[in-house]
Amino acid sequence: MNDAELAGMLDFLRAAERLKSTLRSGHTSAGRRESVAEHTWRLCLMAMLLAERFANVDVARLIEICIVHDLGEAIGGDVPATEQSGAGKAERERRDLLELLAPLPSDHRDRILARWDEYELAATPEARLAKALDKLETILQHTQGENPDDFDYRFNLEYGRRFTSNDPLIARIRAALDLETERRASEAESERR
Repeated sequence: MNDAELAGMLDFLRAAERLKSTLRSGHTSAGRRESVAEHTWRLCLMAMLLAERFANVDVARLIEICIVHDLGEAIGGDVPATEQSGAGKAERERRDLLELLAPLPSDHRDRILARWDEYELAATPEARLAKALDKLETILQHTQGENPDDFDYRFNLEYGRRFTSNDPLIARIRAALDLETERRASEAESERR
């Protein structure tokens, strides 16, 4: 690696650090908003724990996809699922990702962009599993977070359903989280009365 490539890699890593302070709409169990980096960390942990249950999944590729799936949010921030219109989100995030990747040597840039595109298109077994786990991690956080009084738990009952209903194990995890979501929603409604 030459000096320019090293400098580019360090510039990229410094910029990616923004994910540590880029906040999501979910709250931690301590009541503060979680960061994109925290979400990504637990998503990778979930992937590591569950990947062996999926014979057709390359674990390293799955982890790479999980690591980069929200990387563009270092530039444009996170858009909560309840506020996503769908149109243009992926294009904006990809454009932001390209900006973030600019200092990297082309081989690294191409690899990260390929994994991000793979995730967006749900083009491989790894990408489809990453999508499912991403939705499940979000719901899991919402069921354990110390959320604001007006938090819409029931939104999660349909959130990401198309990615979490095809595999039996993923569907079982989803069912357990849906029960917890319903419990939290009922508790919140009772407290508001």
